[in-house]
Amino acid sequence: MHVLLTAGPTYEPLDPVRFLGNRSTGKMGYALAEAFAAQGAEVTLVSGPSQLPDPASPRVRTVRVETAAEMFAAAAAVAPGADVWVFAAAVADYRPAQVAVEKIKKSGDTMTLELVKNVDIAATLGQSKRPEQFAVGFALETTNELAHAQGKLHRKKFDLIVLNSLRDAGAGFGHDTNKVTVLDAAGQIVNFELQSKADVARGLVRLILARLPISTP
Repeated sequence: MHVLLTAGPTYEPLDPVRFLGNRSTGKMGYALAEAFAAQGAEVTLVSGPSQLPDPASPRVRTVRVETAAEMFAAAAAVAPGADVWVFAAAVADYRPAQVAVEKIKKSGDTMTLELVKNVDIAATLGQSKRPEQFAVGFALETTNELAHAQGKLHRKKFDLIVLNSLRDAGAGFGHDTNKVTVLDAAGQIVNFELQSKADVARGLVRLILARLPISTP
């Protein structure tokens, strides 16, 4: 079984010094890569900028990227041959319309940035998803969490979506623990209480493998 897994943030350059990014560390995605590998899967981990070392398992091939465009290109190259897609990366929705060649110097009391939309990696790849392929998305929400996650699940043709809420202490970016809720298209919900991200990853992998329309390792 081959798993495509995205993880970490993306950085969208503004000039040679600055970028637009987010607080994702990649910990959840990297834990998932290790958990899938432990179950015998071959994993392609497409990682945005992260301080984490490459997973130690020889079953995990790590592809390092920086921007959303680079992550899309790397994922699109692997997606057709992958049995499972897991989109755990926190991809920037927008990027600067212009990237300055030199450092932008301070001038005036305000500065206006023009941003343009990045490709939606999961939604775009979902358009070519085959029935036997299984797609899992992640959603980090701050309001109307379940409604937003369910909307994303249907729009992007996910089979499962993993919901994080910043309302939950010890969950989300930067923590070694996580607390998630998993939803499917039929409205079924599975709750994972606060535990280490490694334990959450193992639980998620077991849940995904049990749902696969293909034989598991």
